[in-house]
Amino acid sequence: MFYVYILYSASLDVYYKGFTSNVKGRLESHLLGKSEFTSRANDWTLVYINEYETKQLALIEEKRLKKLNRTSIQKLIQG
Repeated sequence: MFYVYILYSASLDVYYKGFTSNVKGRLESHLLGKSEFTSRANDWTLVYINEYETKQLALIEEKRLKKLNRTSIQKLIQG
């Protein structure tokens, strides 16, 4: 399975969108500063996650999420 996720950093007041097959490992990587963008903060929290059967479907959804504005992201997170 593959997962599309959104992280939020309160200190930066920013959302980060990504995809992975290992959510726990990827979040740990973000928190340890191993990703260039997310290394600017260490308070990332997982605020949204969705599961996909194929990598292709997850990538399509990740690209869609990256095009959303902040209001649309917040509505998605709130359900």
